[in-house]
Amino acid sequence: MRGIVGDTVDNMLANSPENQKHFATFLADNCFGDYYTRKGLDTKTRELLTFTMLISMGGADPQVKGHIAANQNVGNDKKTLISAVTVLLPFIGYPRSLTALSLLNEVIPEPKD
Repeated sequence: MRGIVGDTVDNMLANSPENQKHFATFLADNCFGDYYTRKGLDTKTRELLTFTMLISMGGADPQVKGHIAANQNVGNDKKTLISAVTVLLPFIGYPRSLTALSLLNEVIPEPKD
């Protein structure tokens, strides 16, 4: 988990009110413990799939930004993420694709010339 998202879940657990800490525990145990540890797909593929699912759903901008960073952490670069958005464009439409590009540019800005 920490190799993918860094200290994000640890910080969520440490900084959440007591009555909300279970969400961080569920996230760590379920998503990362139950699913990311399964065999069959490597971490780069799993993280790319998570990114594509989140942008396809819409309404998950904070999670999309977190998984853009996580994709970088596991070796998927911005070019790969833009390619994924491009493939999804006819399926998820322009609003979600453009939102994904905006979030990508926020997390991984284009180099200044």
